[in-house]
Amino acid sequence: MTLPPISEWWPELSEDGRRAVLDGDTPHLDEAVREEIRVITGAVVGMVEALTDDDLDYARAHADEQS
Repeated sequence: MTLPPISEWWPELSEDGRRAVLDGDTPHLDEAVREEIRVITGAVVGMVEALTDDDLDYARAHADEQS
C-alpha cells in the first residue's frame, strides 16, 4: 500500500475530501479520503500513509481549482 502522487488524485477529490486534507490536524488521511483516492486511482491507501510537506504545499496551492 502506498500513497499515489497527490497530482494524480487531488484534482478529482471531492470538496469534502479537500477540506478534510487541508483542515486535518495530522498528515494521515482519514478513511473517507483514503477511499476516494482508491476510487480515483485504484490504489489502496493504508492507514499509515501520510502526506508530506510537499503534498500539503501542493494541496494548498491547488485548493481552489475545480476538477
